[in-house]
Formats: sequence, structure tokens, C-alpha cells
Amino acid sequence: MTKDLCGIDEAGRGCFAGPLVVAGVVLSNPIDKLQDSKQLSPKKREILFDKIVQSNKYYVVFKTNDQIDKYGLSICIQEALKEIMQNLEAKEYLFDGHLNYNIPNLSCQIKADQTIMQVSAASIVAKVTRDRYMQKISSQYPQYSFDKHKGYGTKLHKEAIRKFGLSNLHRKSVKIKL
Repeated sequence: MTKDLCGIDEAGRGCFAGPLVVAGVVLSNPIDKLQDSKQLSPKKREILFDKIVQSNKYYVVFKTNDQIDKYGLSICIQEALKEIMQNLEAKEYLFDGHLNYNIPNLSCQIKADQTIMQVSAASIVAKVTRDRYMQKISSQYPQYSFDKHKGYGTKLHKEAIRKFGLSNLHRKSVKIKL
């Protein structure tokens, strides 16, 4: 494990509602059983999240649905990556995916969240942070059940949109097929 690598990943890129959350993590201490957040149960993600944030350096960026609508997803991701790199010191920065958004000193690797523990940690931090936010805000929008689907395009979410229309938490720039 290298302490000089900052792993970066995002959660919420493909959502209909809510923020994009991008997290960077520099691991000071190894943590067992890290893997892509999508491969973990919510309970295991929560346990690993607590271990990550208790003893490691991390930084989280929120980009709201309004920012995504105004600037686009790519610009929001690019800005979030730069902000993380300005706030977490590391020799190397690795983003999960295939685009480095022309940012100097940023590497990218497809499925890095499955093979690089720092990126797995970032995946967990981004996912748990976003899920907690969506659970918390769900009480303000009970008709949309954000606590259940976290803003993703599930059948339940589409049915709520059909019935109630879009809320001010929805991304108006997303083309939703109902």
C-alpha cells in the first residue's frame, strides 16, 4: 500500500435526483475487505465507511442537481476532481473511470474501484455520504421515497415522477423515459 496515492471515485452520476458526490481518500492504514461500494451491502459499507474516516485523510465534494443542470455533469466532475486535488496532498491521484478530464497529474483507470484499495475507499465514502444525504432529505419529499432508491431511476421512482412531477431536487437536464 502506498500512502502517496489518493484514490477518487464518485456516486450519483446516473441519478435522476440529488447531488453528485465525489470523494478522495489517502489511506494511512490498511483496511481489510475494501472493495467497490456497489459490491457491498449497505451495512458493510457503513462499517467500512466508519473505519475509513476515523483514521485516514479524505475529502468530499457535493455538486447539486442545480449545478449539474447549469454546468453539466462533466464540468461538475472536473471541478470536483480539481478541488479534491487542491485539498488532499498526495504524489499520485487516481480516478475511477476512463477520463482524466485533461487534469494534470490525474490518472484514470477503468474499474479501479475494484482493484485499488484507495479508490475502493473513495467509492465507499462517496456512496455512503450520498446515501445518507438522500435518506436525510427524504423526509422533505416523502412522496418520492428517496430513502429507498436514493434518486436512481427505479420503477418506484419513475412512478412517483409520473404521479407528482419533478421536485426541486430532480435534475431537469436528465432525459427521463417514463
